[in-house]
Amino acid sequence: MISWDNFEYFVAPAALCWIAGAVLSARQATRSRAALWATLAGTLIFAVFIAGLWTTLSRPPLRTMGETRLWYSFFLSISGLITYWRWRYRWVLPFTTLLALVFCMINILKPEIHDQSLMPALQSPWFIPHVTVYMFSYSVLGCSFILSCIGLYRHKPEYLDTLDQLVYVGLAFLTLGMLSGAVWAKDAWGNYWSWDPKETWAAITWFGYLLYVHLRLMSGVSPRKLYLILILSFLTLQICWYGVNYLPSAEGSVHVYSQT
Repeated sequence: MISWDNFEYFVAPAALCWIAGAVLSARQATRSRAALWATLAGTLIFAVFIAGLWTTLSRPPLRTMGETRLWYSFFLSISGLITYWRWRYRWVLPFTTLLALVFCMINILKPEIHDQSLMPALQSPWFIPHVTVYMFSYSVLGCSFILSCIGLYRHKPEYLDTLDQLVYVGLAFLTLGMLSGAVWAKDAWGNYWSWDPKETWAAITWFGYLLYVHLRLMSGVSPRKLYLILILSFLTLQICWYGVNYLPSAEGSVHVYSQT
């Protein structure tokens, strides 16, 4: 039976595969098939743990902070794999691997976030699609954040073309996440939108990425300004995801799920 007690035994081989893929991709100027296969192998190993945990819990592992970090690591590896396969950027697998492993280490070092007690609101059928599309959106927008940081340091015209595609996909899934979240909120609390702190920061994040899309349709906007908008938007996304839990205004928030 797969549980959190076995997590390290799956993370270790997955991490070795991800690191091997990252190293192989960074060392070759052209796309490395070995890097693709190594990263894919690590992702499949990680997927086995998620599937096993799903079976053990008799529900999708999507309802605690530790469980959502699992999906973030999983989707980060997939996003990095797709980005590397499509655009052949040598830096993407090292960065997505680093971020994925950071979230894995948090899960290992903070076992208290594995709390399995569920709030009644989290038992809504709308919660699962809401979290799933959000996690995929976060991982894709994470790739855009990494590319924006690199572009801010050393701009290349093709970076903006890649960012356009990443942001379009990430923003589309972010929008779907907000819409499904509104339906879930109506089902759970009776309101589609209540300007809860997390909802407010979600709106700020959404408008940040929408601003990038708007400015890309205009001429004469400096690349530096575009990179900064994406960097700031991703930082607000982090506040929305977990940073808001540490704000004083979050004490009465319905979205603080660590409460039992």
